[in-house]
Amino acid sequence: MKSFKGLVAEHAKYITELMPWDLEEKLVGNEPPLILDIREAEEFKTMRIQNSMNVPRGILESACDYNYSETIPELVKARDKEIILVCKSGNRSVLAAFTMQLMGYTNVAYLKITGLKGWNDYEQPLVGINNEKVNTDEAENFLKPPIKPEQLSSEL
Repeated sequence: MKSFKGLVAEHAKYITELMPWDLEEKLVGNEPPLILDIREAEEFKTMRIQNSMNVPRGILESACDYNYSETIPELVKARDKEIILVCKSGNRSVLAAFTMQLMGYTNVAYLKITGLKGWNDYEQPLVGINNEKVNTDEAENFLKPPIKPEQLSSEL
């Protein structure tokens, strides 16, 4: 049996990873990448990188292909465009990027195992539902929720 961390580690070696400062540079370049935020819609509405596209992980495959109610034509046509996947911590992004590569996407990367937490730690801007700047401390509290005792493993 593999743990979630084990699956992420196994697949991360096949995916290009970017640090927040790498993404910062790309966003001010001549052809900025498509930022694909794969968090759930409520997470995305609360805060996100400006101009990112939200496609929750649960519908990613059907959003990337034609003939589904979730199809996003812009995403289907972006198989050769640079796409950077982001999530809260970077873990879901690894698995999503791996899946997209299997589906023929040739230029996908993920925000290294820090995700939006690392982006915020690097003091890069996040925006809220009305594109207002989100306070860094508020973002930190939202992006690092506590783990409840019943969610912890008794195994070391």
